[in-house]
Amino acid sequence: MTIQEAQEKVDNWIRKYGVRYFNELTNMAILTEEVGEVARIIARKYGEQSEGTVKTDKLELADELADVLFVLICLANQTGIDLETALQKNLQKKTTRDFDRHQQNDKL
Repeated sequence: MTIQEAQEKVDNWIRKYGVRYFNELTNMAILTEEVGEVARIIARKYGEQSEGTVKTDKLELADELADVLFVLICLANQTGIDLETALQKNLQKKTTRDFDRHQQNDKL
């Protein structure tokens, strides 16, 4: 599915099941919470933090990343952002600005 199609699907889901979008501040807080859940999994699975009694797996990471994407799309929809166009412009900006930056980085 394209990003535009994803935005439409999320909008349709919100209208059918969610009644309405949460306000932007609430969605920003939810996005922060979801990113924190991704960070917890990454720190335990790929970082140095122990997993403890709860094992994490790629399915859980995939679900949490999808949660982040869902809320990000909600924020884009409710603020009138076309994420597909925004991403294309962002990649163009990065290409122009950073066309040789990483090749010149001795750390990489």
